[in-house]
Amino acid sequence: MVVSARNLRSLRKCQQSNCQNETRQLINHFSTAMPIVSRPKWELRLTNHTIRALIRSGRLEDARNMFDKLKQRDIITWNSMIMGYTQRLEVVTAQNLFDQMPERDVVTWNLMISCYMSSRRTEYIEYARYLFDQMPRRDVISWNTMISGYAKIGQIDEALRLFYCMPEKNVVSWNAAISGLLQNGDVKAGIELFKRMPERDAASFSVLVSGLIQNGKLDAAANVLYEFQTSGDTIIDLVYAYNTLIVGYGQKGMIKEARCLFDQIPCYTSKGRSFGRNIVSWNSMIMCYVKAGYIKSARKLFDRMVEKDTVSWNTMISAYVHTSNMKEASKLLTKMPNPDIFSWNLIVSGYAQGGNLGLAYKYFQRIPKKTCVSWNSIIAGCEKNADYEGAIRLFVQMQLERVKPDKHTLSSLLGVCAESIDLHLGMQIHQLVAKSVLPDVPLNNSLITMYAKCGAIVEARSIFDKMKFRKDVISWNAMIGGSGGRRPFPVQIHGLRIWY
Repeated sequence: MVVSARNLRSLRKCQQSNCQNETRQLINHFSTAMPIVSRPKWELRLTNHTIRALIRSGRLEDARNMFDKLKQRDIITWNSMIMGYTQRLEVVTAQNLFDQMPERDVVTWNLMISCYMSSRRTEYIEYARYLFDQMPRRDVISWNTMISGYAKIGQIDEALRLFYCMPEKNVVSWNAAISGLLQNGDVKAGIELFKRMPERDAASFSVLVSGLIQNGKLDAAANVLYEFQTSGDTIIDLVYAYNTLIVGYGQKGMIKEARCLFDQIPCYTSKGRSFGRNIVSWNSMIMCYVKAGYIKSARKLFDRMVEKDTVSWNTMISAYVHTSNMKEASKLLTKMPNPDIFSWNLIVSGYAQGGNLGLAYKYFQRIPKKTCVSWNSIIAGCEKNADYEGAIRLFVQMQLERVKPDKHTLSSLLGVCAESIDLHLGMQIHQLVAKSVLPDVPLNNSLITMYAKCGAIVEARSIFDKMKFRKDVISWNAMIGGSGGRRPFPVQIHGLRIWY
C-alpha cells in the first residue's frame, strides 16, 4: 500500500484534534506500509514526521524501534531521536546516538549541549563546554545555550565571559545574561545591563521584572516599567511584565500598589496593534483581592470584566467557597457559560466540607465526567461528617467505574476505618496502598493512626519504624496516642528513653 502526502495530512489532523486511537492506527500503518529501500525524499519526510509524532505523544520507545528499523536516515531523523532523549534528560543514550551519527549539523551540536547543560551535573557541564569548544561552527543558539546554562547553575562569571566574547548577540543573549545576574542576586549589574541593551522585547521587561521581584525589589520593578514604556521608536507590549508585577505585589500583600499598577497599565494602539489590559491582568488583580480576603472588591472587578474566562469564574467561585458562602458560589456556577471540572469540584468540596452532604452529592451527580479529585471531594466530605457508610459506598462505586484512587482517596478511607474501628477494611485499604501508590509521610501517618485506633499496635509500630528519619510530629503523636492505655511504647527522643 502506498503512503502518500494525504496520509501525512490525516496524521496532522488527528494530532490536532487529539484523536489518539486514530493517530496510533496511522502511525502503525506508516511503520509497515512499504519496505524502506531507496525511499524518495517525501517518504523519508513522512517517516521523520511520524517519529516526531511518536516522541510528542510520549512513545519514545516506539519511535526508537521505528528508527532502528530504518535503512535510510537523514540528519533530521537523527536529530529528532536525540531531541526525544534530550527532553527526557537521557544523556547517555543521546550521547550514544550523537557519537554514531555519520554527519552532524549545528542543530545536532546544540541539542547535545542543551542536554548536558540541562542535567546540571558538574561532569556533564564540562562535557557541554568541551562540545562547545569543538564545534566546527557555532550559531547564536549555541552561545545562548551555554550562557543560560552557566547562569542557571550559578556560574555567572563564566556566563558573562561567554556573553562578552560573543561575535554577535541577539535580544535572547542579553535576556539570558540579565536573567543570570538577577538569579544570582546582582540587581545593580542586572539593571545596568538592561539599560545598555541596543534593543528590547517584551521578554526583556518580563525577565527584569521577574528577577527584581525574586530579589524583593518590587518598587524598582515598577520604576522600570514607568521609565521604559517605550523603547526608541518601537512600542513594546508591556502587559505581561505589568501582570507579573501585579502578582508579585499580591504575594506580598501590597494590594493598594497592585491596584495602582493595574489602573496604570498603558492602553494604546500602534500600527494596527492594540496594547493594554488583557484578561490575565484582570484575573491577576482579582486573585490579589481574593488572597487578601477582599471578596467584595474582587466581585466588583469581576462584574466589570467585559470578557471572562474559566480562570475568572473559578477564582470567584473559589473565593466564595473558601469563605463558606456557598449560596453565591452556586449562583456563579449556574451563570457560568461552560463550567469545567475544577468548577464542579469546587462546589462539591465546598458543600461537603461545610456539612451539607445532600447538596454535595446532588452536584456530584451532575458532573459530566468525574475525575479522581471529584470522588476525593465527596469521600473526604463523608469522612469529615462521620458518614462512614456513605464514604465506603462511594468508594465501591468509584471502583466499579474504574477510577483509580490516589493517595488522597486512600488517606480519607483510612480515616474512615480509624474512626469506625474497622480493622478488616483498614487492612484491605493497606493492601491497596501497597499495590497502587508509593506511600509518603502523610499516608504513612494515616496508616499508623488507623492501626493504632483499631488496637493493632504491632502493625502501627512496624510502619512507624520503617519510616526511619522521615517521621514528623503527626507520626509521633499518632503512635504515642495509639499506645496510650494499652502497652508501654518506648520512644527515643534526643537520646532519652521515655516509656508511655
